[in-house]
Amino acid sequence: MGARRGGYISKGRAARRALIVMAAVVAASAMAGGASHAQGAAQGVAPGAQPILMPMTRAAAIDAAARRGLRGAFALQDSVAAHADLDVARGYPNPIAQLTYSRAVPYYHGVLSLPVDYPWVRGARVHAAELGLRAASYHYAFERAQTRYDADTAYTRALVEAGHAALSHRNAVDADSLRRLAVLRRETGDASDLDVDLATINAGQAANVSAADSIAAIGALLDLQSVLGLPSDRPAVVLTDSLAMPGDPGVGVQGADGAEPLPVAAAAAAVQSNESALTFARRSVLAQPSIQAGLEGGDPEQPYLLPTVGLSLPLPLFNHDHGEIALATANRDRAKLELELARRESAAAIARASRELDAAMTRARRDSTLLDAADRVAARSLVAFAEGASGLASVIEAQRSARDARGQYLDDLAAANTAVATVRLAGLTASSQ
Repeated sequence: MGARRGGYISKGRAARRALIVMAAVVAASAMAGGASHAQGAAQGVAPGAQPILMPMTRAAAIDAAARRGLRGAFALQDSVAAHADLDVARGYPNPIAQLTYSRAVPYYHGVLSLPVDYPWVRGARVHAAELGLRAASYHYAFERAQTRYDADTAYTRALVEAGHAALSHRNAVDADSLRRLAVLRRETGDASDLDVDLATINAGQAANVSAADSIAAIGALLDLQSVLGLPSDRPAVVLTDSLAMPGDPGVGVQGADGAEPLPVAAAAAAVQSNESALTFARRSVLAQPSIQAGLEGGDPEQPYLLPTVGLSLPLPLFNHDHGEIALATANRDRAKLELELARRESAAAIARASRELDAAMTRARRDSTLLDAADRVAARSLVAFAEGASGLASVIEAQRSARDARGQYLDDLAAANTAVATVRLAGLTASSQ
């Protein structure tokens, strides 16, 4: 009778172990599917998120930022002001009409004074304004490109944070499944209380990481909405594009025609504009003359009006415009320093963009080859734990390695996309706009 009871007990334990192994296999399959879900969830919606109002592709986000971005709006106003300065520089001075009365004959005098610009003074003034408009146009083009870059990188960051949130959620579910599996094994006598406590701690930590990553995903989405000019107090868009390996930037970091990058071109145009402004200040020491013509009347002995002509020449006796010349010289020297700074920063940015692009692409390709191996290790360790061939610590370490591999892949993928966008921004020249 006792042997029969022992046989029943052995059969019951075997059945429980079989159920545990089946649960481990199902959990391992769910883990592999969850990894794929985490990779696909980089499309921008965190698990459990409420439906969002407006679908948003990457191209639509970049277009919205270009239309609503404040950086481009400020640069546009600078360009409008430069247009106005050019209109002022091209303008001609208005004539001056003088009507006077005297006690001596002739009593009435009417004189029209017409200021005349020296051609060399007017040419320098107009040339300085034209170069200032060119510099403002380059600055406006670069600010628009910078706005598109900010939207592109913010979209990438929102995708990678959403991917981390989905991955952390999947990890939390797997950790809870592992905790329940440890409880089942303890009931069959194949696991200890220490294993259950360790699995419980691991599940709690995974839940905390999932909550933090979900908050970070929402914050990245709100940051993107702020860049797009949308309300940033609540989610208003859903990202429809996925985070994938980027393609070729399509432009070299030195520009297609060897021209200087936009910031350098804008700084060079500013130097030329300030050079012309200095020339204008030096040529303006002798102020513009005036040609005068008029009529006089009121003489009783003269029944008709008498013509009068004259020429007004300002004499630079007390003011030689030293202050204006010194100011123009200081502005020219500062513009030269800004040009040198722009060249150094541009060269450093180009070299850094090239290095980061090569490194990020290499890391992302290497990470993609490690994902399947990491998932297989995590799944096999779970089955081995269910069969009693491995300890719980090994399972937790395998799952942590798989999670880190997935997270690193997302980060390197985001770095590769950002590096491609940086190369495109650094490769913009005046001729490419």
